[in-house]
Amino acid sequence: VQLQASGGGLVQAGGSLALSCAASGRTFRTYHMGWFRQSLGEEREFVATIGWSGSPPYYADSVKGRFTISRDNAKNTVYLQMNSLKPEDTATYYCASTNRAWVPVPTTESQYVYWGQGTQVTVSS
Repeated sequence: VQLQASGGGLVQAGGSLALSCAASGRTFRTYHMGWFRQSLGEEREFVATIGWSGSPPYYADSVKGRFTISRDNAKNTVYLQMNSLKPEDTATYYCASTNRAWVPVPTTESQYVYWGQGTQVTVSS
């Protein structure tokens, strides 16, 4: 499975950005698809995840109410709509997918097997 993320950029605080992550290859192996982010000098942190179908999305408290994760299984693509962006949202964002179902939802890096390249999101104050 290969993941290709896109959609990062520079935005002012309070603005919006939308990220996309397209999966290719043996995509039937993807179960949860999620987003993580890593700020300069910080560890990578969980942002949001969504299951194959039927399971509600799950968010980190820091983005709850501002970010929305969704997926289009027909297109093998996961999206992250980011609204009301803050300077502290500045980071490199990574999409990732698991190769099995997890209960409860997976929120740690080790649970995700496939990773895309990062896309930079910069929020200016």
